[in-house]
Amino acid sequence: MSANVQSYIDGFVAAVPTTNKKLFIEHARTAAIVFKEYGALRVVECWGDDVPEGEVTSFTMAVKRKDDETVIFSWIEWPSREARDEGMAKVMQDPRMQMDVNAMPFDGKRVIFGGFKSILDE
Repeated sequence: MSANVQSYIDGFVAAVPTTNKKLFIEHARTAAIVFKEYGALRVVECWGDDVPEGEVTSFTMAVKRKDDETVIFSWIEWPSREARDEGMAKVMQDPRMQMDVNAMPFDGKRVIFGGFKSILDE
């Protein structure tokens, strides 16, 4: 499935302890089910493979990656900003997304995120 220029994307970058890769995948799999139930078109999770250190800025610097961590890059595609706002509100209230049920296996204070309007998809 390809994003269209009407879609809305939530993007995320974080540092995950490398030893928590399996926990992260489990966390992400549960979250993806919930996001899709509330209107997300797709959820993509990517594990850093070629993430160079920067001199001025970089993914690693942005999330203050430690030596024992890996950078992840993720995005959620929604049909529109309105669908995202409505769906995200429901996601945050869903019991499956509460910290005592599906705790983040990484430092949530170092997550970078934002919402983006699609302007080109070729």
